[in-house]
Amino acid sequence: MNCSRFLAGVTGLAALGCGETVPKDAFLTLDTHGKKPLNVVLFYLDDSGFADFSFNGAVGYTTPNVDFMAAHGLRFTNYYAAQPISGASRSALVTGCYSNRVGLTGAPMTGSEYGLADEEETIGEIMQANGYSTALIGKWHIGDAERFLPPHHGFDEWFGLPYSNDMWPNHPTMEFPRLPLYDGLEVKEYIDTDAQMDQLTTRYTERAVEYITRNAKAGKPFFLYFAHAMPHVPLGVSEKFRGMSQAGLYGDVMMELDWSIGSVRQTLEDLGIADNTLVIITSDNGPWRNYGNHAGSTGGFREGKSTTFNGGLRVPCIFYMPGHIRAGICNDLISNIDFLPTLASLTGATQPKLKIDGIDFIPYLTGKDKEAPRKYLCLYFQRNSLEAVTDGRFKLVFPHYYQSYEMYEPGKDGAPGRIGYRIIESPEMYDLRQDPGERCNVIGMFPEKETELLRVADEIRADLGDDLTGIEGTGRRKPGKK
Repeated sequence: MNCSRFLAGVTGLAALGCGETVPKDAFLTLDTHGKKPLNVVLFYLDDSGFADFSFNGAVGYTTPNVDFMAAHGLRFTNYYAAQPISGASRSALVTGCYSNRVGLTGAPMTGSEYGLADEEETIGEIMQANGYSTALIGKWHIGDAERFLPPHHGFDEWFGLPYSNDMWPNHPTMEFPRLPLYDGLEVKEYIDTDAQMDQLTTRYTERAVEYITRNAKAGKPFFLYFAHAMPHVPLGVSEKFRGMSQAGLYGDVMMELDWSIGSVRQTLEDLGIADNTLVIITSDNGPWRNYGNHAGSTGGFREGKSTTFNGGLRVPCIFYMPGHIRAGICNDLISNIDFLPTLASLTGATQPKLKIDGIDFIPYLTGKDKEAPRKYLCLYFQRNSLEAVTDGRFKLVFPHYYQSYEMYEPGKDGAPGRIGYRIIESPEMYDLRQDPGERCNVIGMFPEKETELLRVADEIRADLGDDLTGIEGTGRRKPGKK
């Protein structure tokens, strides 16, 4: 197995208990007599790259709180967001599905006609059904019509933005309406100024601490989906961190995000619930590299956001729960679509009724299954284009157009640079173990692996279709329409 032994005796996950003998080499052991339910805090940063934390090589600033959690938790080094763009990534996260299965792709603009269909079960809804308090603090971006907003899709509380923070009147190249900050289904105020944007991270953090404290004191298990606006442009940072880094405004923003995550961790410690609260830290996709010094780092991965190369999809992922997760690194393939079934299993919630694409990792963590359950991940983009398939080591890339950040000088200080377009004219394959930057095409060198990945591609095309080959597929569901 590739993973270090990382989970030991979780007290209080009684919902999982079956009275079975747990193997000695299990990643996760369960005390079926415990009484504490498991809380979950899921941090979802926006456009944060693989190397944006100092434990992964950030330069010019440090992120001590996240570094501490990485050192004392489990780091998934082969983690992929299911889509390289905000809305699609978030719909995949909350439904446990490839986003094209639920009919949602791209990054919905303001006034979108589409959103989550009523019959789709979100991670919030399955937690609610299991007696959890649920909250989203931060960005939604899965439809901004009222029927598509978080309170109608599994979240008891919502404090945040309906879409990306750049969809406001101050955008450098496009026109947008005023940016609403919601509290529940009511618009609390409009974010009109840089000064207001500067306070978002602090305000979100204060609300998160208040939510956690309130539910902990009430003895209510909770699921907090904390979707920060940053470090998506336009960057905003409070005065307490402005000028603190040696990496300009982007470094300042990352330091404040680190403070935010550390504030939540300290709150869990102070309340005595850190040992039964799983904290997950990850990002929706890779950095928007044409913003130059206002964009993050891929750490050498190819391209960035809006591409299915590693720079667009491979981002940090940390699981942290002191006393139960040992320090370790897992190189096995995992995706954000796996969070829903894994957390449902971990908390005793019922899995969704409709077909999902995520895989429950609990049997693997408990030692019941000896091999990692995710064998492949299919990498879709655009409306419904299957651009690549990976088994975690090898990646087969199909012919397609893609946007490139490597053709032109990036922008500076919040202004975007020009984006070019390139084409993959014939299939390419990369050995990600030796070439994570995807620069050396090894097509033809591993024919058995090519055949295997082509078979996987044919299977998913029959199910979900593929615009690149003109296959419709039979398994896609329609989105909601306002």
